[in-house]
Amino acid sequence: MYESLVTFCKWLESTWWGTGVRTSLWVYPFIQLIHFSGLSLWLGTNAAVDMRLLGVGKKRQTAAELSDALFAWNWIGFCVVVLGGFLLFSATGSTYVANAAFRVKLGIFVPLALIWHIVVQQKARTWGQTSDTPIAAKLAGSAELLLWICVVTAAVEIPNH
Repeated sequence: MYESLVTFCKWLESTWWGTGVRTSLWVYPFIQLIHFSGLSLWLGTNAAVDMRLLGVGKKRQTAAELSDALFAWNWIGFCVVVLGGFLLFSATGSTYVANAAFRVKLGIFVPLALIWHIVVQQKARTWGQTSDTPIAAKLAGSAELLLWICVVTAAVEIPNH
């Protein structure tokens, strides 16, 4: 399995976009900037809903209303993150798959956090109908925040491994 993944990474690195990102002086940092900006938008909207589920913030909107208001921005941020991450990965994928922190981030935390995020996003519509959120909603919001902190921590550790 690992050999197939490395072969796929080598193929990605040899594509015109992988080569272009890797060899250009300014393309890699620009894509990194776009990737981090999308990440800020995506995780920021996630955190806002989670914090609202926890009861933090002004009570002008319920968690359900906030989730609905941020829905489009949340998924725009997600699309930017995925596209930017794919382009960054295609530049040096074989280096990334050998990196323990990258494998933990992408193999464990990202799938868990994504699944949990989708569950919380769907449930926020019913949990957050009133200003008094149930304990399950507060626990779910806390768990999602913790999972995203784990993802970001693993990402920060990638250059160190």
